[in-house]
Amino acid sequence: MARPEQVLLLEPQHELKFRGPFSDVVTTNLKLSNPTDRNVCFKVKTTAPRRYCVRPNSGIIDAGTSINVSVMLQPFDYDPNEKSKHKFMVQSVLAPPDMTDMEGVWKEAKPDELMDSKLRCVFDMPVENEKTHDMESNKMMSSSLLKSDSSTLPAKSMSSTLDDGEVKKIMEECKRLQMEAQRLREENKQIREDDGLRMRKSNVMSSQHSSIGMKKDEGLSARTMLLIVLFFVVGVIVGKLVL
Repeated sequence: MARPEQVLLLEPQHELKFRGPFSDVVTTNLKLSNPTDRNVCFKVKTTAPRRYCVRPNSGIIDAGTSINVSVMLQPFDYDPNEKSKHKFMVQSVLAPPDMTDMEGVWKEAKPDELMDSKLRCVFDMPVENEKTHDMESNKMMSSSLLKSDSSTLPAKSMSSTLDDGEVKKIMEECKRLQMEAQRLREENKQIREDDGLRMRKSNVMSSQHSSIGMKKDEGLSARTMLLIVLFFVVGVIVGKLVL
């Protein structure tokens, strides 16, 4: 029984071209478009799964939308005399309206419901003066793809990569730093209070010394006046006795 015609539009349609040099990861893009009014499940398969990394390699394309699939060829020793026999297949099936499990859809799909498109791989080695530029371009593209791929991971999977011991150490260090800061604040406050107390004591002692000095001066003045009066009285009495 003939399979139904592929509803997805592929770009490119027939071949995936990889441009060398192949000493680093080489990436090419495959665009899948869904022009229908129904959601479509898809899978991307290859005859050489160890040689390629595909992101995403399966999923759902909503009605009237498209998706870009990145196909990354792993580094290998290129032989210009060897023709590539690698092939890719894009398999698709219309998603049921009440779909809850995509894997269940593939398991329950009948052969006459499956659609597929095949693409062959082509390796193209540039001339010598273009190798350096293409190598840098491939590195930048691969790096950006890996970053974007990791940034789309669910929060749960991202958090699972954290080591529990490291998280606990970080929390304990934060707590220790908070306690240290509180202790320093309290010490600073105590130092300010001690300084104020010493200043107040110094002021009190200065005022007390001033009072004592004033009292001493007053005492000396009183004694001096008393001696003067005493000498005056003695002088008067002596004068009367002489006369």
